[in-house]
Amino acid sequence: MSRLLALFTVFSLVAVATLYYAGIDTLNTLSPQGCRMSWMWPSYILQSRFDHSWTPLARRYSLWLYREGNLETSELHGSPVLFIPGNAGSSHQVRSIASSAANQYFSALHEVSPEFLSKGYKPLDFFAVEYNEDFSAFHGPTIDSQTAYAKRAIDYILSQYPADTSIIVMGHSMGGIVATALLPNPFISAIITMSTPHTLPPVRFDRRIDHIYADNLKDLGSDPTPLLSLCGGATDLMIPSESCILPALPSLDNTSVYRRTVFTSALEGCWTGVGHLAMVWCHQVRWRIARAALEIAASPSMEARAAAMDLWLRDGHTLPPAHTPSDILRLHPGGYNAVPPNQHLLIRNPSDTQSYMLPVPDPEDGLTSAKFILYASQGSIPPVAPHRPLPFRATVYICPNSDSLTCSPLPPDTLKLIPSPVMGAPFPVPDAGSDESEGVVLFEADVLLSTHSSIVVKIDSGDKKGWVFGGFADSELVLAEVGLSRLLFSSARIPIPNGIRTEVQLPRLPANALLVYRLTPGYDPESTCSVDTLFLPLLTHTAHPSETHYHSLAPSFPRRILLHTHASAPYIASQYHDGHKITIHSSGECWVDEIELSVDWWASIGRWGARYGTAAVCWTVGIVAALMWDWWRLVEGGAPIPDVRSSLSYFARRRLPWMMLLSYFVSLLPLRVGLWLGNRGNAAFAPFSALILPIAFGLVCVMWWLLLVLMWPLRVVHKRFGRRREDAVSRRPMTTLVSMGVIFLVIFVLVPWQVAFLGCWLIHFYTCAASLAELSLVPAHPTGAEAVPLVPLASELSQSPEPPSSERPDDEPSPPSSAARIPPVQVVNAHLHILLLMTWLLPLVAPVLAVWVRTLATAGLTTPFDGDHNFLYVAPFLVLVEALGGSDADRYVKALFERKERVSPRWGLAGLAGVAFFLGPRTTYYVFETASVAIGWAVVKRISPFYWSRRSLVRRS
Repeated sequence: MSRLLALFTVFSLVAVATLYYAGIDTLNTLSPQGCRMSWMWPSYILQSRFDHSWTPLARRYSLWLYREGNLETSELHGSPVLFIPGNAGSSHQVRSIASSAANQYFSALHEVSPEFLSKGYKPLDFFAVEYNEDFSAFHGPTIDSQTAYAKRAIDYILSQYPADTSIIVMGHSMGGIVATALLPNPFISAIITMSTPHTLPPVRFDRRIDHIYADNLKDLGSDPTPLLSLCGGATDLMIPSESCILPALPSLDNTSVYRRTVFTSALEGCWTGVGHLAMVWCHQVRWRIARAALEIAASPSMEARAAAMDLWLRDGHTLPPAHTPSDILRLHPGGYNAVPPNQHLLIRNPSDTQSYMLPVPDPEDGLTSAKFILYASQGSIPPVAPHRPLPFRATVYICPNSDSLTCSPLPPDTLKLIPSPVMGAPFPVPDAGSDESEGVVLFEADVLLSTHSSIVVKIDSGDKKGWVFGGFADSELVLAEVGLSRLLFSSARIPIPNGIRTEVQLPRLPANALLVYRLTPGYDPESTCSVDTLFLPLLTHTAHPSETHYHSLAPSFPRRILLHTHASAPYIASQYHDGHKITIHSSGECWVDEIELSVDWWASIGRWGARYGTAAVCWTVGIVAALMWDWWRLVEGGAPIPDVRSSLSYFARRRLPWMMLLSYFVSLLPLRVGLWLGNRGNAAFAPFSALILPIAFGLVCVMWWLLLVLMWPLRVVHKRFGRRREDAVSRRPMTTLVSMGVIFLVIFVLVPWQVAFLGCWLIHFYTCAASLAELSLVPAHPTGAEAVPLVPLASELSQSPEPPSSERPDDEPSPPSSAARIPPVQVVNAHLHILLLMTWLLPLVAPVLAVWVRTLATAGLTTPFDGDHNFLYVAPFLVLVEALGGSDADRYVKALFERKERVSPRWGLAGLAGVAFFLGPRTTYYVFETASVAIGWAVVKRISPFYWSRRSLVRRS
């Protein structure tokens, strides 16, 4: 290879390695996981009665009942739950959630915990479908099969219960797509999905996946069944978590329908990113899911089920149900403790029942309102509390007139549980995370400034543990007009006023999954930051209504503070493009007086690979198609067919720089979200196209080098033991046509067309290796000859016309003759170009091949494999490979690339390049379909006429 191609090769490999290692590093830096391992005593009971009499898929899949070995027996005794695993998932993944439900409900074998016994709740019977680790993410028909089986599984399960029984459905990963596809179903009481890509499928290798997602979107907009989506955030490296957010539903007019997205980083008591597989076993998540399921099963209405999900799977973005133990609080004189004006309320180790009155500040400097803030450590501000809280309860009242001492409950604007990191310790704690009983209840409410009103905080049942802290904070926020252009190569410092709560708005800063910002706090030297500090500064970062991240601002924090979001992303239609909100909570002792913001490039790079990997693969197809169009144009003008290295060098020197410049301007166009790179003309992300193009071109160079290495052993073997194709027996055209007909029939009836394409690639790979081996034996091809340049040669421009034949009608195309032969080196060059194109098309069909192999391995040869039997997708490649694989390949190469029609079939390659660049990154199946059409055009116009003429000549002879 030339130095230029070597440079692109090295650049591409370094770029891919950088993207990979930066992506892996996000597990430790961007959103580290803090999850306790779950333990269980699993046993599984096969539901053998759910056989082929219920569904023909019983031969392929199975249904199991989970039982906690030390607590439950095999009899059905409660409310049914169906767990659906995801891509390559197992029915055994149900064990963590099912075990937690059993351990919460039972205190011992046959003994119900007092909490549930007093409420009359039933236990849960967890069923799980076994899909034999099918690769459902890659194949729409497989999702259809799983959905059909799950529907019949629900019918079978409910047949074991009374007629009015409903079932809860849980789905992990693509199992959540199957669960959603079960709607509408009046017997499904609620659906909980975990790490499910609701908005955008991970890949699109067939049209059926698009239809499934469209049907699910329609059902979500019309069906009243409550649905909650749990997302793991940046820790989930298998799916981009922006696709886990439930899509906007414009057709959903009924606001009472429950649709909620909850990120585990905001899930109360969890506060950590959770990996894709860890979502089903992370203790901080699984016990809440199990408890929510117990509550849902006992709820009589959809509204009650939605309330149960909000209670146990809260993220603090919505207020809990109103809880007012007493409508009016009447205080007698001396029945309260007065807090001096402009002082904070601080109660350590509260005891018994006490009331504390704080006067509302007077209006000043044009301010008319303030926020009242109250923190309660490990206690409760009903109805919010950590799991197993301390006995004390705090209730907030407002007294409009301090003389009457008649107070009413103060409704909160925010009431949620927030973490309380420890000085010098990482947050979340690795391999452990937060304890269920940890946390501080945050109460926020807007209060009108008045000279007569007061706030009363009543604390009941104190047992001399925990603390309560509160006071007034300025309701005005800090508005920082910081844009991305300022942070690209420098940083911005934002001063922070002292207080127990400070909110900073960054309205101009892009909120995109491709960008990560680093925040560095600065501390006032006079503040006190130590292990004795009551409440160390805690940063709450929000850029999307469903996503919140917490960061400790304690000094000497052992990790970078990185702000990221999934508010918007490539190929996602979102209204949250710009704007971040940062809120700092503290007790005021440790004072953060400024924050410094900058772009963290390493963490940002780690976000790019997962979102543009498919784009890079599709763009390689576009590059190869453009490269072939280029030399095909020159060959039709009389130039010889160049070798692949010359084509790559010519493309790198003449075409790639202009394409990079053009791609930048295309990225500035306000294209639809599904086109190009999915950024809708955002100028901040326009340079991505100019970066992906050279990486994709370098990958083409890497693939060419790899193909040469793979063909080398085959060339050596063919030199020693093979025979020249000229010595092979000529193929009869009728035999060839019959063979193809048989292949088409097999594809139509039995195997998917992707298998046939793999066979085409293997045959052509051997043809190329054999051609290279034979070329090295040709004396006219001197060793060390220079590559043929991409310019017309005079010897190629003059071709002797074919002598007329009196035996052939005038309207019949002439068969390839010896006069039309071209040098063997050009035949080999044509073979290798076509091999390079087919090799880059192979990744677009390989996943379906993996699905087919998995199906055969787990379910046997007799299992139906629906879909993918349209042989027209692969027919052009079959004809092309057959024509170029024979002893007369040189004649067909000449016929394929010489100019005959006014509109050349090479324009099909231009169409392929356009589709690969504009549509391919989001809908990859368009790329192969267009490639099939482009090759089919060339085959029909240039090769198929000679099949029929050759058949005619053989018949006459």
